[in-house]
Amino acid sequence: MASKFVFIASSMLLLLCSSAMAQKTASPPSLSPTPAPAPAPDYVNLTELLTVAGPFHTFLHYLVSTKVIETLQNQANNTEEGVTIFVPKDTAFSSLKKPSLKNITNDQLKSLLLFHALPHYYSLAEFTNLSESSPINTMAGGPYTLNFTDVSGTVHIGSGWTNTKVSSSVHSTDPVALYQVDRVLLPEAIFGTDIPPTPAPAPSPDIAPVADGPGDEGTAAKSPTSSTSQGKSASHRVTSLGFLSQMVLAVSGGLAMFL
Repeated sequence: MASKFVFIASSMLLLLCSSAMAQKTASPPSLSPTPAPAPAPDYVNLTELLTVAGPFHTFLHYLVSTKVIETLQNQANNTEEGVTIFVPKDTAFSSLKKPSLKNITNDQLKSLLLFHALPHYYSLAEFTNLSESSPINTMAGGPYTLNFTDVSGTVHIGSGWTNTKVSSSVHSTDPVALYQVDRVLLPEAIFGTDIPPTPAPAPSPDIAPVADGPGDEGTAAKSPTSSTSQGKSASHRVTSLGFLSQMVLAVSGGLAMFL
């Protein structure tokens, strides 16, 4: 009877231990939380930026008509480098007389537009380093390079045919930088190296000499009226003295006759 009781107690204890082991095995392991993925950068719409940013309708028209806007859009959003674009104002195109963009081919127009873009995002502060590394390759590739100089914080750009400067920052947030320029950048690779000389500045107007002071010899030479009046005064004094002398002699003669 006692052995039967021990057998039952042992069986129950074995069942309890097995159940506890099974629950321990079935519990899932604790895992550290997975960090959330970094948010994707916002898509930059260059067409929208250029439409609302300023008077860049002519430049945007050329970008869209040649589909160069798609190349720049891809560089901005699908690469790690970003893009920097120099955007001429509408007046820069309207004032462009010679050479004219009407005489170039469609492929040359595409190259000219890509000539206004660098395949990297540059803030204004980084142009100091660019001035030390000039010439800089543009997205047009090959011989289409630009020269940069930093003059007291103002960025100047030279293309051979064109010398201009960055007049304002339109948009400067990585991965896209848009900088306004006052002239269209004309590459030598299209228009050649026979660049007309820059017209000389207009001569300054002649400045009349300052008149001499009243005590200078020039004043005396230029004032004959004063000399004449002084001569007349002296002559008047001599005439008066002569008349008085004659009066004295006449009076003296009259007194002598009475004596």
